[in-house]
Amino acid sequence: MSVLNPLPELTLPQMLREQAQRIPAKPALRQKNFGIWQPCSWQEYFRRAGHFAMGLLSLGLKPGAKVGILSENQAEWVISQLGAGIAACITVGVYPTSPTAEVAYVIGHADVEIIVCEDQEQADKILEALGELPKIRQIIVVDMRGLTSQTSELLISFAAFAARGEAYEKQHPGRVDAMLDQQSLDDAALMIYTSGSTGKPKGAIISYRNIRAGAWGAIDRLALTPESTALSYLPLCHVAEQFMTNFGPIYLGCTVSFGESIRTVQKDLREIAPSYFLGVPRIWEKLHSEIHIKVNEAGGLRQRIYRWGMNVCAPIRSKMPAQWTLIEKAKLSFFYWIIFRALQNFLGLREATLAMSGAAPIAPEVFRFFRTIGVPLVEGYGATELSGVVTCHNADNVVPGTVGVAAISVDLKLSEQGEILVSGEHVFKGYHKDAEATAAAIVDGWYHSGDVGEWVGDNLKIIDRLKDIMITAGGKNLSPSEIENAQKASPLIKECIVIGDRRKFIAALIQIDYESVAAWAEEKKIAFTTFKSLTENPEVFKLISEVVATANQGLAPVANVRKFHLLSKELDHDDDEVTATMKIRRSKIYSKYAAEINALY
Repeated sequence: MSVLNPLPELTLPQMLREQAQRIPAKPALRQKNFGIWQPCSWQEYFRRAGHFAMGLLSLGLKPGAKVGILSENQAEWVISQLGAGIAACITVGVYPTSPTAEVAYVIGHADVEIIVCEDQEQADKILEALGELPKIRQIIVVDMRGLTSQTSELLISFAAFAARGEAYEKQHPGRVDAMLDQQSLDDAALMIYTSGSTGKPKGAIISYRNIRAGAWGAIDRLALTPESTALSYLPLCHVAEQFMTNFGPIYLGCTVSFGESIRTVQKDLREIAPSYFLGVPRIWEKLHSEIHIKVNEAGGLRQRIYRWGMNVCAPIRSKMPAQWTLIEKAKLSFFYWIIFRALQNFLGLREATLAMSGAAPIAPEVFRFFRTIGVPLVEGYGATELSGVVTCHNADNVVPGTVGVAAISVDLKLSEQGEILVSGEHVFKGYHKDAEATAAAIVDGWYHSGDVGEWVGDNLKIIDRLKDIMITAGGKNLSPSEIENAQKASPLIKECIVIGDRRKFIAALIQIDYESVAAWAEEKKIAFTTFKSLTENPEVFKLISEVVATANQGLAPVANVRKFHLLSKELDHDDDEVTATMKIRRSKIYSKYAAEINALY
């Protein structure tokens, strides 16, 4: 049962003004440029957002107009978002990895009028699709390199746009405060497009009331304080990064850092050493794989000490800290200093008081691995339509295989079919231009998630998507994600897509983790030249067969993967095989690999 939200009844832009007045000199943002971390205070953050807002007003934008952002995470992303918010406009984030056609669909469907682009690569996508985007009035580019010869009147640099806004503010003093004073928590703030794993993405409209509820949920579940620090790296057009970068930090006054790019995340993590961190399962799998490779390269004594420490500490870490004996605490301390401290430093997570996995189920073995080496990993559950964290583990009472207990700010229950239903201020306003989908999603005030769950005490366990539950030819209901995660627990397997609906047995399409398998092949002196040649090697097939057999031991016999096909290429967003958030497009893959699937049966 949700209780009264203690956060100020202010919109996010109003809270930005509040922090600029309360803690003006404290760093709000830090951005790494040319290897140097540049701070931006709360006062400067608010000033720059105000200039962006005035730039929008100078173009005649009306309240409710849509402002798109097509960029990797950087200070200009959030300055544009909060500036749009000050001007009562709605921000629409677009994945920078999306191809032109996908970008054009989202921008066109959302009726975006102003678009902020990171650089030439992103601006070119808009210029290429201009014929489909008649409402675009201005393309604002942060990095103009490569575009200086462009003659389009729509193009303007971010710096020049900010200068235009600053000049407009001087002509209209007090306008920023006047607009902020008129804002309401029920105003629309964001339009976040769903992953579109089963069709075209839908634009979920998020209000400031939703954001305030999401902020409180994140603050409570992640134990955030004004001194908490974070590295912003997951796409800001996803609700998970929004509550990590904007919702909680702006209400509390935390400091958020932006690295140079998504490719420098691990280096940035080591430099920042954030106090809290969010990773999707693929991030945790990649970090797990990198440690696996490093340990194998170390060999000898260090490898033996590592395995000794894992064997000793795993059963201790599986218990609550209150249950640890003095001897067990001594063992944890011993292995921390001789091996696990170095691993935490390698990850950049030694200072993290909480690390979270979300957006999809994480493989239990991967989850246990990080807990064993002392990373305080918890698992949470949420959805775009629910504005952030719905459930999360209690840090000192983690129940593996579950996604924790309900956030203090939500009402949650299961339907007769086990579908997760949520009500309260978290629930979004509806889908843009899709009243039918909105009516299907929100029934009598309850959001129907489409996810099947079950209770394990007070903790929620996610079974799978309702639509993905498979029924075998023998009539047995199975969860694909449970089987897939069992296989992906190995650092040698990057993706696993199981097949089995109405089939006699379970089969799978498997994508190897190229770095891990390549390292193994080099150690065994197995020759290969490409991803394809590596997967076609009989020794690699034998290796993966052993991995599959090991994973099968932890599954019910009916859920065992009996046959599999190794994919000869990595699944790719551009090939429409995965979404921008790397979620599998099952129907597309089942269709594209129909011949390989049929050959398995």
